[in-house]
Amino acid sequence: MNDILPDQTPVWQYLETEVKRVLGSYGYSELRMPIVEQTDLFKRSIGEVTDIVEKEMYTFEDRNGDSLTLRPEGTASCVRACEEHGLIFNQVQRLWYMGPMFRHERPQKGRYRQFHQIGVETFGMQGPDIDAELIMMTARLWRSLGLDKAVKLHLNTLGSAQARARFRDDLVSYLSDHVDKLDADSQRRLTTNPLRILDSKDASTQVLLNEAPHFHDYIDDESREHFDHLCALLDSVGIDYEINARLVRGLDYYGKTVFEWITDQLGAQGTVCAGGRYDGLVEQLGGRATPAVGFAMGVERLVLLLETLQAVPDRVHQNVDVYAIAMDDESLEKMVAITECLRDETGLRIQLHCGGGSFKSQMKKADRSGARYALLMGEDERRSGVVTLKPLRESVEQKQVNGAALAGELVAIYAAEQE
Repeated sequence: MNDILPDQTPVWQYLETEVKRVLGSYGYSELRMPIVEQTDLFKRSIGEVTDIVEKEMYTFEDRNGDSLTLRPEGTASCVRACEEHGLIFNQVQRLWYMGPMFRHERPQKGRYRQFHQIGVETFGMQGPDIDAELIMMTARLWRSLGLDKAVKLHLNTLGSAQARARFRDDLVSYLSDHVDKLDADSQRRLTTNPLRILDSKDASTQVLLNEAPHFHDYIDDESREHFDHLCALLDSVGIDYEINARLVRGLDYYGKTVFEWITDQLGAQGTVCAGGRYDGLVEQLGGRATPAVGFAMGVERLVLLLETLQAVPDRVHQNVDVYAIAMDDESLEKMVAITECLRDETGLRIQLHCGGGSFKSQMKKADRSGARYALLMGEDERRSGVVTLKPLRESVEQKQVNGAALAGELVAIYAAEQE
């Protein structure tokens, strides 16, 4: 687990702001859920024989003896909240959430035991059009962040539960005859979650899978038609994708469409966004059968990708527009009033120097603040009813501005710089 320090939070805020803007442009609403849930919720949704439930969840008993778990993912919590508050039955919902998740796994680059996800969940729409909307929405987000050239879309269909069961039986039968050639993780998964073997990174296992039953040979007609229509919709808006027959999800509740956005800029940790359709989960958790599809993206990995590609605009790290300095106590009283008025009238980020010190030390702090301009007031300015406006980033002469005209001057300067 880690702290996110003040020099890092501007990038997080930039990413979160862009996400909210893009999701809002498609009409999605925010849902906020608790980070602690009943343990049984995740056992029923994720599956008791998955790595998450068996080894990674932070689970404890409260004072009443109830088993509680820090949420390891958001989808089950979202379904629980929607069911509890009557948001699903005979309704269409487009929802998103943001917040910390918890898994006790080996920390890696861009991965922590407390990590943050942005998730999107939709309910009540069974056609491939909503699958396509989610993918188009993520593609728009990558463009807005300047990441579109660094990510690729992988797409697959997992078919119906019956089709997966037939494929699973034949896959297990085939791999059981070659169990000695499987890596240790795949040997364990053979009896618990054999579909996860398909995305094994072990070279010898991948060679073995080349001769294994092919998933797409088992896909039912309805799922195949759904997938073909999805691909046609993506083609119509020019979204490139790669059909990856070995793409699966690590959670039991997915079926039909699954997708991942992959990058090769972060080493082995290539997935920055993953999602798919989970039409059976609401019923599995006690509700009525409801079509659903969603995705989640890891904030830490996206922040790391933005920084790796140097895709963060310079303005993101600029917390202060104007730094105000008063030379004496009487000037300070005037400057306090001036800066309060300027915040009302300009919307600029104005930091007032506090704590005294020499003029030289105050100017050093003004420079370190990142502000483009300093406002200076001493005895001469106070008596003349002016403020000295000093550029800090350009070789331009400072000038004195009448206090009444200062707000208009600053607004004009910053408006011209943004054009």
